[in-house]
Amino acid sequence: MSPAVTTLIVLGFVAFFFITELVPLAITALAGAIVLGLLGVIPVNTVFSGLSNSTVVLFAAMFVIGASMFHTGLAQKMGQGVVKLSGKSENGLMAGIMIAAAALSSVTSNTGTTACLIPVILGICQAAKIPASRQMMPLAFAAGLGGIITLVGTPPNIIAAGALKAAGLRPFGFFEFAWIGVPLTVAGLIEQLGYTGKRIAVERNGEIVPKSQHGSTALAAGDQLEIVVAVGGG
Repeated sequence: MSPAVTTLIVLGFVAFFFITELVPLAITALAGAIVLGLLGVIPVNTVFSGLSNSTVVLFAAMFVIGASMFHTGLAQKMGQGVVKLSGKSENGLMAGIMIAAAALSSVTSNTGTTACLIPVILGICQAAKIPASRQMMPLAFAAGLGGIITLVGTPPNIIAAGALKAAGLRPFGFFEFAWIGVPLTVAGLIEQLGYTGKRIAVERNGEIVPKSQHGSTALAAGDQLEIVVAVGGG
């Protein structure tokens, strides 16, 4: 039996156990790697070499940080602070969560960002007394969008840059994705928040900032920004 066929069969069993969850997902993933090593498809000494990859270590560390935020009560305190600033409106909280997730995902891994923000959002929803399930999909959506802004935002960007470097070509720059990522992220957030087809404006400290002044308006510490929607004829 060729290595390709053997690998396909093993992947089929792994997919089955992933779908059915008869055993924990982590055990299934490790078992697949071990079986491929024992069958000689991959060298035994390289079965777990991927665990030393910096990206894998980053993901694992962010999950640990996320768990610690929940167990120490920090997530709940952060949630209470967000509720005080944005109120208990479900749509307002959704907007705040999505903007925060997109911004954080642009400078750190969107997987790690999501892992860290989940306990924060659980704390927010607990403080605001709203269902957490309605905020999880917007979180994942915004994290995915924000991840395409920079090189480190999402694993595929790093993998693509690494492949270029391995081939002797110039890898992508840190902000090279931003030319496409920023417009797509802004458009996606506006669509997800239901602002498409409506007149929207940016409000700074309670005053509308004209569109012509967006680029020249400087922000100061303590400034409060809001996206407002025109209602009726106003």
